[in-house]
Amino acid sequence: VQLQASGGGLVQAGGSLRLSCAASAGTFSSYAVGWFRQAPGKEREFVAAINWSGGSTYYADSVKGQFTISRDNRNTDTVFLQMNSLKPEDTAVYYCARARSKNSGRYFSLSSQTSTYDYWGQGTLVTVSS
Repeated sequence: VQLQASGGGLVQAGGSLRLSCAASAGTFSSYAVGWFRQAPGKEREFVAAINWSGGSTYYADSVKGQFTISRDNRNTDTVFLQMNSLKPEDTAVYYCARARSKNSGRYFSLSSQTSTYDYWGQGTLVTVSS
């Protein structure tokens, strides 16, 4: 499975962006998918995750109420991250990743740990100017 993250760019504080994560050479419609981000000089951190059906989501406290994760399994096999009210501290490279186990978000809770995700996209840069 190859994941392709897109939709990043430069936006002013208070603006919005929608990131997309599409699967190629495979599918992730049966798996949970997570978004992570890594700011310069910082460790990669969890942002949000969604289970295989889209019926369960999980957010980092720092983005709760600001970001929304969703997915389209029927038409495009794509996971989205809608980011609103962006702040300069949201500047980072954003990565999507597929859960290692089909049971994540199904029989197990959605995870914020990078070790529980196996396939990663290449990242898309989000820059928020003040």
